[in-house]
Amino acid sequence: MKHEAIYNLYPNVTKINGDVAMDNNDNIIEYDVSAVDTKTTELETAEANEKQAKIDLKASAKAKLMAGEALTEDEANVMIGG
Repeated sequence: MKHEAIYNLYPNVTKINGDVAMDNNDNIIEYDVSAVDTKTTELETAEANEKQAKIDLKASAKAKLMAGEALTEDEANVMIGG
C-alpha cells in the first residue's frame, strides 16, 4: 500500500525499488515520508471501509431475502458477485 501511496502522490514516479522512487530515466525522486505515511493510512482506511460496506450490503440483502422483501440493485449485485 505504501507504493500505491507514492504513485498517488508523485505521478512522475514510474517504479519503486525498495524505498527508492524513480522516474522513467531512473532518476531518483525524493518524497515526503510523512505525506506517504498519511496517504498510506488513507488508502488502507478506504479499502477497509469498502470491505465493510460490502459486508453490510450482503447482510442487508440476506435479511431482506429472509423477510421476503425486495432487494435494491446494489444488494442484488452483491449477492450474485457483481
